[in-house]
Amino acid sequence: MAVRAFLFDFDGLILDTEHAARAGWQHLYREHGHELPTDLWATLVGTTHAPWSPMEHLEELVGGPLERETLNERRRTHELALIEAEELRPGIAEYFAAARQRGLKRAVVSSSNRGWVDMHLERLEEAVGWDAICTADRDRARAKPSPTLYLEALELLGVTADEAVAFEDSPNGVLAAKAAGIFCVAVPNEVTRDLGLEDAGADLVLDSLADLPPDALLARLGEE
Repeated sequence: MAVRAFLFDFDGLILDTEHAARAGWQHLYREHGHELPTDLWATLVGTTHAPWSPMEHLEELVGGPLERETLNERRRTHELALIEAEELRPGIAEYFAAARQRGLKRAVVSSSNRGWVDMHLERLEEAVGWDAICTADRDRARAKPSPTLYLEALELLGVTADEAVAFEDSPNGVLAAKAAGIFCVAVPNEVTRDLGLEDAGADLVLDSLADLPPDALLARLGEE
């Protein structure tokens, strides 16, 4: 396998926004005397295409409509405060550097919005050097687990599926990468650790990218 491109998910993979997102909703639920159902929350991770709304569910629990705009604004403020304290996840900087040194193409492939991704990449001083940034931008048809974003990234980069490696943290992301025919390395975070990444079809599951240096991964794939 001759690798020519690294394709990175964003939320939970490059930056651990998943913990903050869950914490924001947990805070909101607890303010109203309830607990966020983690099994239902898991269906939202890595996608915008899920049949469950945490706000609608909370309204059902409290028995009436809530001031959605006010509550969402407070929740987002809480989340951003947590996210702004986060840095690149372990091993990510080394994979970015290896791609640059080896001349591999790099893309972000995310179900989030482009503005969200750009904002955090700029804060992390990693906004420059991407060959493509593919985002769903609230279009559920494009969001993972659909392979659309990955297929788009391959086309933009001018590489085939067997020349790319996808890095994901969620089952929805793994399903999207595998549906596009791409070798997928799954790196769970606190939120996704028990969500069955191997069952979703990940080719390799690591506790951390720091556990497998880029050269070791490329050497391993070169033998396949």
